[in-house]
Amino acid sequence: MKHKVDMSWTDQVAFQADMDGHKVVIDATEESGGNNLGPRPKQLMLTALAGCTGVDVIMILKKMKVEPEAFNVIVEADVTDEHPKHYTKMKIVYQFKGKDLPMDKLEKAVKLSEEKYCGVTAVYKKAMEMESEIRVVE
Repeated sequence: MKHKVDMSWTDQVAFQADMDGHKVVIDATEESGGNNLGPRPKQLMLTALAGCTGVDVIMILKKMKVEPEAFNVIVEADVTDEHPKHYTKMKIVYQFKGKDLPMDKLEKAVKLSEEKYCGVTAVYKKAMEMESEIRVVE
């Protein structure tokens, strides 16, 4: 299996990515010569991680018959000061909202995603320090 992204230059330093018919605009800040028409490429790395593990966790919880009222995946990353600027550490915060959510099942779903299913996590673990936290808000 292969995945493909077709990235087209549109204006100044903006690009439009076509991912199986889904369009995403990527641009730089105005200070960097762009028009701020979309997110920066590195931020999409955080989005990929949040999406990959988030989908896993919800799918696993549904199989366990656990459905939170709300669920957010927050990814924070430390960036180097020197070029090439890159991430050195990422932290994933799994934030669940609901009453009487079984912590053991939340922990199991997160662990399965991080250690078995999420391909983005698997790659990022090889490149940088990764940590995670589970928060429950009632």
